[in-house]
Amino acid sequence: MDEQWMQAYRTEIAAFAEKIASFDKGDIERKDYKGVSGGMGSYAQRDPARHMLRLRMPGGRLTVERLGFLAEIVEKYGVGLMKLTTCEAVQLHDLKAEQVPQIMEAAIGCGIISRGGGGDNPRNVMCSPLSGVQPGEAFDVTPYAEAATKYLLSVCRDIHMPRKLKIAFCNGVDDSVHSAFRDMGFLAKPDGTFALRIAGGLGNNHRMGVLVEEAVPAGEVLYRIKAMVDTFCAHGNYENRAKARTRYMQETLGPDGLREVFLSNVAAAKAAGGLDLEVVPTEVEKAGDGEVSAPRALPQKQPGLYAVQYHPIGGCLPADKPAALYELLKKMPGAECRVGPDETLYILNLTAGEAGKILAATADGAGTAFERSVACIGASICQQGVRDSQKLLRAAVAAVREAGLPDGALPKVCISGCPSSCAAHQAGAIGFQGCVRPVDGKPVPAFRMFLGGSDVLGAARFGEPLAVILEKDVPTLLVELGRAAADMGWTSWSEQHGDELRSIVAKYA
Repeated sequence: MDEQWMQAYRTEIAAFAEKIASFDKGDIERKDYKGVSGGMGSYAQRDPARHMLRLRMPGGRLTVERLGFLAEIVEKYGVGLMKLTTCEAVQLHDLKAEQVPQIMEAAIGCGIISRGGGGDNPRNVMCSPLSGVQPGEAFDVTPYAEAATKYLLSVCRDIHMPRKLKIAFCNGVDDSVHSAFRDMGFLAKPDGTFALRIAGGLGNNHRMGVLVEEAVPAGEVLYRIKAMVDTFCAHGNYENRAKARTRYMQETLGPDGLREVFLSNVAAAKAAGGLDLEVVPTEVEKAGDGEVSAPRALPQKQPGLYAVQYHPIGGCLPADKPAALYELLKKMPGAECRVGPDETLYILNLTAGEAGKILAATADGAGTAFERSVACIGASICQQGVRDSQKLLRAAVAAVREAGLPDGALPKVCISGCPSSCAAHQAGAIGFQGCVRPVDGKPVPAFRMFLGGSDVLGAARFGEPLAVILEKDVPTLLVELGRAAADMGWTSWSEQHGDELRSIVAKYA
């Protein structure tokens, strides 16, 4: 961002420091404070004396410099809880009020901006986490995610949208960023263009996006983003926040009407000009030799180089991990981390020898598909939460480990603590949404179970709600399902034994 923008941002941080101090003293109501803090990427937690700060990183790029910054912050401020998010950002939790603006200011030095990390703003722009290194991809979409971020931050003070706007770029292989059902989803194609879907989303009344263009020239991406902002501002619902997301424009305008309005706004944006992009592809300038054979070591398209997966359980990054990784990666030329939308950290551009060191340093992470399950931060921390999704995941992982189930017996599970869908439970093979279930006339903690979702490229679909399960029974249910599927593996067993699956679930419903 230019110097004028950065100076305005620093002024906003100074003003926010006064607001958060007033809230900490009890001079501002929680609801009023939330309206101020969200735009700066921070929220008060369920305990109002503790705060969360969301560090937005375009495309999830956690460079070595940014990793070093996290290590410094952990040591200086005693940060004990860091959460990798499903929007490819990093959340710092349990902060004191005075620490939040101090960290915001310090983060500027390594290019981390928290502005727009919450509230009615364009959120962190996502892209496939292995973009640029993944075999079979159409092209590297990372530069487009970064360009989109710069543009959106440059206009965020000038626009007033009904709600947030989420944008994702898919590299044509891995659609874990859910381009099929984001507010804007750009899908890279082998001919160098993007297919574009708009007005999708999860939560209540979840919808797949509407295909509005099949071959967007890559250099014209920003015109589409401006057109989407203009469309949302003109036709979004400012009266009812529950219906103020872009997906509701599919109802008010109809898919064809939405497409027509959007393309008209594209034409107007292009006529005004000034948003053409010229991206120079970057190449990984590193040679590798040797081989490493490990499930978490993924061969890159660059010969001899690897990416290592590290998924801390529940996406909660151990406090000592940034420093440990930084000490290793600063000695590994070209290496960097990416935060994936499934709360996995990917460490890229490693030789076989380097990959071996990273594998050893990350051996504390998930070892199976099920342990790579996704869970939001949960109701013990989030003021919007209904159920403690992190607690449930820990209990389920412990139960599955004790049962000795093999890898593949259960899929990755997605657990959201409330209807907000922060863990994308509708897109999981098994998903859970926090709720309550009446038992003897009293509300008891429970989760609504969804079955059959998928975020596989070209086969995206939403799972169907199957039953409401008491929270205490979920780990036992998962173990029973895993035992039934152990010999065939979850995918084959669930497809071929649907009646048995539903019969098992019915015992707990």
